Amino acid sequence: MTTDTKRHRKPAIVLTKTDYERLLRLAEAHALRNPEVSEELMVELDRARVVQNYKIASNVVRMGSTVRFTSDLGEDRTVTLVFPGEADIAAGRISILTPIGAALIGLSAGQSIDWVARDGRVHRLHVEHVENLAASKVA
Repeated sequence: MTTDTKRHRKPAIVLTKTDYERLLRLAEAHALRNPEVSEELMVELDRARVVQNYKIASNVVRMGSTVRFTSDLGEDRTVTLVFPGEADIAAGRISILTPIGAALIGLSAGQSIDWVARDGRVHRLHVEHVENLAASKVA
């Protein structure tokens, strides 16, 4: 087996208590409508370390974060992670209820993760930069 086909271990992730609680309710609410993505989000929530809102580092992806990432497909994208009602691909706002949105939550700049696209193919993304407007207001 080559290195390209091996699945990588998922990196450690951190979530704020507020994001954790809101995302848990969202995943539960969508379990019947979209079970695959709901399950992906639940898996991420289960493995997350949850911290008080004020204790999260500014370079961690959370709801509302603007994230620049590169992928194994040669993409270099900047997106904002949002709740489903705020999603607009053309404006660069991706829903947490997409495979890539669920993969991004809780990652820090410098981390990479494998994620499964809706077509079943495994891709890898690398977080280059995270910007959090709320963090800059708190600091």
